[in-house]
Amino acid sequence: MELRACATTPDKLSGQQQSSVSSVSYMALLARFWLCLLMASWTSSTTSRAAKITNFTIGAVLNDDRHDTLFREAITELNSDYTLLPVNATLHSASMRLDPNPIRTALKMCNYLIAQQVYAVIVSHPVKGDLSPATISYTGGFYHIPIVGISSREAAFSDKNIHVSFLRTVAPFFHQADVWAALLRHFHFWQVMVIHSADVDGYSLLNRLQTQFQSNDDDVGDQREIKIELTKEFAPAELEDFTKELQEMSEGQSRVYLVYANAQDAVIIFRDAAKFNLTGAGHIWLVTEQALDVPGVPIGSLGLQQMHAANEAAHIRDSLYLLSSALREMEVSERDMTEPPQDCNSSGAIWETGRIYFEYIKKQVLLNGLTGKIAFDDNGDRLFSEYDIVNVDHPNGRTKVGQYFYSKYQSVLKLSVNDSEITWPGGLRHKPEGFIIPTFLKVMTIVEQPFVYARRVSDPSGESCLAADGEVACPWFNNTADSSGTDRFYCCRGYCIDLLKELARKNNFTYSLALSPDGQFGSLSPKNGTGKKEWNGLIGELVNDRADMIVAPLTINPERAQVIEFSKPFKYQGITILEKKQPKSSTLVSFLQPFRDTLWILVMVSVHVVALVLYLLDRFSPFGRFRLANAENTEEDALNLSSAIWFAWGVLLNSGIGEGTPRSFSARVLGMVWAGFAMIIVASYTANLAAFLVLDRPKTSLSGINDPRLRNPMENFTYATVRGSAVDMYFRRQVELSNMYRTMEGNNYPTAEEAIEAVKEGKLKAFIWDSSRLEFEAAQDCDLVTAGELFGRSGYGIGLRKGSPWTDVITLSVLDFHERGFMEDLDERWIKLGSGQQCEHDEKTPATLGLKNMAGVFILVAAGIVCGVGLIFIEIMYKRHQIRRQRRMELARHVTDKWRTMVEKRKNLRMALETQRSRLKSNGKVNDMGGQITNRRVGGVGGNKSAAISNVMASSTRAITSNASSSTADGPLSTLTPGNMMEMQYYNPSAAGGATGLLPVGIPSGGGGGGNRRSKWSRGSSVEVSDQQQPAVVCGRSALLAVTNI
Repeated sequence: MELRACATTPDKLSGQQQSSVSSVSYMALLARFWLCLLMASWTSSTTSRAAKITNFTIGAVLNDDRHDTLFREAITELNSDYTLLPVNATLHSASMRLDPNPIRTALKMCNYLIAQQVYAVIVSHPVKGDLSPATISYTGGFYHIPIVGISSREAAFSDKNIHVSFLRTVAPFFHQADVWAALLRHFHFWQVMVIHSADVDGYSLLNRLQTQFQSNDDDVGDQREIKIELTKEFAPAELEDFTKELQEMSEGQSRVYLVYANAQDAVIIFRDAAKFNLTGAGHIWLVTEQALDVPGVPIGSLGLQQMHAANEAAHIRDSLYLLSSALREMEVSERDMTEPPQDCNSSGAIWETGRIYFEYIKKQVLLNGLTGKIAFDDNGDRLFSEYDIVNVDHPNGRTKVGQYFYSKYQSVLKLSVNDSEITWPGGLRHKPEGFIIPTFLKVMTIVEQPFVYARRVSDPSGESCLAADGEVACPWFNNTADSSGTDRFYCCRGYCIDLLKELARKNNFTYSLALSPDGQFGSLSPKNGTGKKEWNGLIGELVNDRADMIVAPLTINPERAQVIEFSKPFKYQGITILEKKQPKSSTLVSFLQPFRDTLWILVMVSVHVVALVLYLLDRFSPFGRFRLANAENTEEDALNLSSAIWFAWGVLLNSGIGEGTPRSFSARVLGMVWAGFAMIIVASYTANLAAFLVLDRPKTSLSGINDPRLRNPMENFTYATVRGSAVDMYFRRQVELSNMYRTMEGNNYPTAEEAIEAVKEGKLKAFIWDSSRLEFEAAQDCDLVTAGELFGRSGYGIGLRKGSPWTDVITLSVLDFHERGFMEDLDERWIKLGSGQQCEHDEKTPATLGLKNMAGVFILVAAGIVCGVGLIFIEIMYKRHQIRRQRRMELARHVTDKWRTMVEKRKNLRMALETQRSRLKSNGKVNDMGGQITNRRVGGVGGNKSAAISNVMASSTRAITSNASSSTADGPLSTLTPGNMMEMQYYNPSAAGGATGLLPVGIPSGGGGGGNRRSKWSRGSSVEVSDQQQPAVVCGRSALLAVTNI
């Protein structure tokens, strides 16, 4: 009624009604409409809850009435326990008999179980036939109805593409591989042979074995990988003879056999094995559950039996508990549960709730089930299955010797075996080794000097190899060639060849030697066409079972140790760097190497600065000059600049200084300090010169692995190693060297020989490789040198297969070789080479100095000679210029001195005239002369006066002229002219005729200009005048006028 009332909405009113309804009434009608919608939604929800499913039917397909009764009783028990079921839910049962005919089984399931809308079906295993459980699984899987198997253990049920909704509370047969792997590790059997049926179960077991053998999840002692030496398969139910396969197995090394076969085929296998005596002492047989109870099973075999596998009653109860628990969780989480289909008539009608229910069942974990802990993997197979370890100790007896069980405390499956109770084949009470040691080994090596030298020959038989030189035939096999395999033939000798021969002699085995097919030591590289990586080189030969042993300079590293086994190192070494010796900068200036350029410049500057300061101190010091004790007027000058420079250089070069030393105390203090400085400089230079020249060593441009040029390389600096080698792996593994690895990854060489040749040619700046090889190369070629300290220390070991019986034997032999000094003998013979290491010998002896070291000193002396010759010419030219200047200065000084002398003599002349005048007065002639003179002054203008003066000058001029002509040409008067020099004359009163009393300077008296005594003129000499001549000096015309006036 309320819903129908809600049907009247405002838009359904008539036009008159709409017009009469106010806006307020219209809003009220809208509110009523939304309220009606909410009521309708609540009513729908209530109806949905009322339709909640409360009745669940569980079906069962069992093989007898007893199990059917147990199934119904278990349903009743679950209904009484409300904690295991959904709220208000009830379980119902629907069961039917398991028909051996799969078609009738499918029809019954459709007409009876599916018709009752079962949510899940529990299925047992028929007494006869194996297809009925599969039919139930197919039918239920078509509608996604969960099927729980309690006894089906075939591997086919694990395929979810076919058995879509199948789970099981028993473990499949191929899960026995887990227990086998635990047993093998417990007994330390590392190499086995597998016999299995060529069907789904057999292949599933083999795949799981391979997975378990590579896994290290077990908590047993040794976690090494187990090697499957040989695998043999057979067609199930068709096997009639197995002798051919057993014959091949008898030729192998392993003596541990894993057998997965049904009872029918196991009888034939055990029968034929006894014919080859493979069931006696030294052999170990691990058999599956199906073959444990067959006639002829070898005495001493170990087998497995799953615990509670035959207890279907316990599995029925555990299955029901799992189904009810999953129903409860699904009911809580899933709101839209639907009921199962009611018939098989609808094609393609998938029950979505059944698919969800199946996922909930797989997630269930039953900790305390009657059959132990139950859980499921992604395929619906049971996990945590427990097994008994059974020993066949006599033909009709089986003894439990151990258990594979779930530990509640550690939450893992553990193996517990009582070794002392086991009877092994042949009635032995102690564990056999599980293998036989072969006496013929396939040995691989690689060319690497000085460890292995190879000489190519044309004889494939190896007879051309020289036994006297220790050569052994070592052909190179081409893996890509035809079936013949051998492509080239070599004879090998060296360090490793001698080691191999000694190992063979000590341990009594024979061998065949071959070279690495690809010339590589071995590394993980991508396989052609796939992203999968595989081992190449020598390591690949061992991993792929194409070799038994590697005797080569094979570095032990973690990557290789994971796939092969190594003996103890037969040689310890590290990684170093090889480079070409750097040429010396210049031999002409070798003597300058002890000091850097800046220091030499500072020394040169210091010499001249000290010389300048010494000069200034001695120049301005008041004690820079001093008188000698025996010379009152002699005073030595202060130190000049030239002497100061000579003193500074003399002290520095430790040469004797005879003169030019500082005079003042301040300058001498500086001289002493300079002498100390010079002593330190000279001593340091001498010490470094000895280090640079006398003990010269080849220098390397690299300091080691931490050199900046390696860490941050430039474009023109390339370095590399061998591609795929242990050194390459080392750089790839070290995080701090990742930048270097990325830099040299593209420059790596395929072999060490090519890289060393590239270093010699200058194409490669540095080669990083094993120290043993590089030190050997540096000793052979003096142009090569190793740089820096060793890093990445490791050792060379002998490689063997994983689980090889020869590992311990070879290791003990290597230790014995070290103890008795055999390895040292090999080092002396092949690596140190006795006196062959010429480069090392040369480095240990002091180098003698030659012309190339001291040529610069001789050139320096030659340069000093050239400079001295050049300076002497400069000095000569300068001296000539100085002499000319000195001549002019001396002449001027001489003239000045004469002038001064004439002035003095003029004074004397005046005095002489005064004296003469006084004499004349005393003789009475003064009045006459005075009268004459007075008359001449008074009378006329120059008549007699001029004549008198003319007579005096004429007579004087004639005297001068005559005397000048008779004087020497180089006298001073020859350079004088009347215009630029005053005429210097003597007045000689004693001359005959008063007119000749005026004489030129230097002309002695004596008529005719020829007297006996003559004055000598010379350059730089003064005028000499005889004692009788005391003339008055008349200079120039003024003097003559003065005389005349007088």
